[in-house]
Amino acid sequence: MTTSIHIPKLSAEQKFMLSVIIVNGGNYLYNLALGRILGPELFADAALLITFLLIVSFIAMTFQLATAKFSVLFEEKDFTNFMNLSYKYAVAVGLLFGILLIVFAKDLQDIFNTQSHLMFTFFGIGIPIYFMMSVNRGVFQGKKKFDNLAVTYQGEMISRLLITLVLLYVLSIHSSILVAIGIVISFVFGLIPFKTKKIAVFKKHTLSKVHSKHVTRFFILTAFYELTQIIINNSDILLVKHYFDEYEAGLYASLALIGRVVYFVAWMFVMLLLPKVVQKQKDREEHTSILLKYVLYITILATTIVLGCYLFPEFAIKIMFGSDYISIAPLLWKYAIATSLFAISNIFAYYFLSLDRYIPVILSGVLGISQIAFIMLFHNSLIEVVQMQIIAMSLLLTVQLIYFLTQSRKKNA
Repeated sequence: MTTSIHIPKLSAEQKFMLSVIIVNGGNYLYNLALGRILGPELFADAALLITFLLIVSFIAMTFQLATAKFSVLFEEKDFTNFMNLSYKYAVAVGLLFGILLIVFAKDLQDIFNTQSHLMFTFFGIGIPIYFMMSVNRGVFQGKKKFDNLAVTYQGEMISRLLITLVLLYVLSIHSSILVAIGIVISFVFGLIPFKTKKIAVFKKHTLSKVHSKHVTRFFILTAFYELTQIIINNSDILLVKHYFDEYEAGLYASLALIGRVVYFVAWMFVMLLLPKVVQKQKDREEHTSILLKYVLYITILATTIVLGCYLFPEFAIKIMFGSDYISIAPLLWKYAIATSLFAISNIFAYYFLSLDRYIPVILSGVLGISQIAFIMLFHNSLIEVVQMQIIAMSLLLTVQLIYFLTQSRKKNA
């Protein structure tokens, strides 16, 4: 007599969550490899490029989230028209940002004290491709084709890791230029799979006035929120690169990459949250429980990471970046607190964003600007920079919770 063990199959969402964990792990391996190979001073330039990549990803996320939302709401001809308009405007915006980056490359070199301006030039060339990739991902996200969505992220991550390492070992030009080239090539791999069916961007596509107004409102709202994301997530690294020397900027970059792990893992919940909430709202079903479930997951995750950073800071720094970065270890758990507070508040903001509520977006904008102001006023040391972020993110989470509780009471009244 034989017994068989039933192994349950993973759902598409579970596969995507596993894929996100793998992609985040690969991206961390990429950052860690650069940190070890280049050392703190050269790593500062590489980290700046990675920061620019994050900034571009937040801008392009406006197109991805809008495409995801209206992929759920629109059907047939409306969806086809909307998708083509999204590609057209995404490429146009990508070209605009790419040209600006190329034109002002030397000015950026002066502002951020980098070794070469060509790192910005090469990076600018790839920006339109990234915007196309984001619309493609938005379609997969909205249609819940998580297998295809996972492939695009994996292709981008794996190609960037392998190509960059090969370039660094084979060529002997400025490391920052090689990192930029590796990033741009990875955008091409991130387009796969790219389905050209129903795409005809050179034909005229229109939406009804009602749909056009809805799309425009959501797009402006999302763009403003992504701007706050850029400010909160990247202003600290840019300001540290400006105010501090190369060595300290490199140390801080390593701190940021480790401390932000909770934010990047939390992002997979945002990817799952938006289409679910939009669908529930469309079907006039309750959706607060989805928010609370993901908030609980991220809180548990954040608490675990902060505790690990508090108990084993030197071990975490050594195992990831090496002993050259050990002096930054005492700040690790404090930085993890700041990013954890941001990650939790972010879930609330995206929840209300999916419901076309704009007040949480404005709150994030105000607190994002306050973070810049705090750092500009108090930057005598790296610990002051981290403390200012904890204050700003504590305020942000507090006001988001107050808004959520206020709305819940109104709903139940």
